[in-house]
Amino acid sequence: MLPWQEKKVIHPYSRKAAQLTREAHKQEKKENKKNQKARDKGEKLLWFQSHLDPSKAEYTKKEAYELVENYLHRFNNELEQIELHNSIKGRQGRQHSSRETIIKQTMERERQHYEGYGIDFCCLPLHLSFSLRDWDGDLKKLPNIKIRKLSAKDADFSRTEKTKIETEKELDPSKDTD
Repeated sequence: MLPWQEKKVIHPYSRKAAQLTREAHKQEKKENKKNQKARDKGEKLLWFQSHLDPSKAEYTKKEAYELVENYLHRFNNELEQIELHNSIKGRQGRQHSSRETIIKQTMERERQHYEGYGIDFCCLPLHLSFSLRDWDGDLKKLPNIKIRKLSAKDADFSRTEKTKIETEKELDPSKDTD
């Protein structure tokens, strides 16, 4: 725009105003979605951080998979409480049914992620320069944490490999792979 040209005022009911409003709304939705993903990932990593054993310097894969299983079952106590409330005789309808539905859907979705392409977990050697233990919960520092995907398929694969090796040792003790 040239300096001597004035900026035109846009009429509020014009097509141009509607276009600018749509564009601003689209950008806002995009930012909210991005922020929501970061918040969800942050909540997950905060849960893992709070359940890490401070005396352990490193976690084995088996311990990491156990921690992920605990994460997937974190709502069991709340579901039991809801079931207890609903089992009381003399009550009409189901109390907390919406919360129960949300919890079950969340658990099912996370289970599918874990069994499918994997669930986010901090990198296993927790002694790295910036690890989950050092994180203060700031979402801006989230990219500094090395994250790996742990999958149920990988856990099953590692278990079957160990059993194969153990059975081979039992069958032929002369072969010592260690």
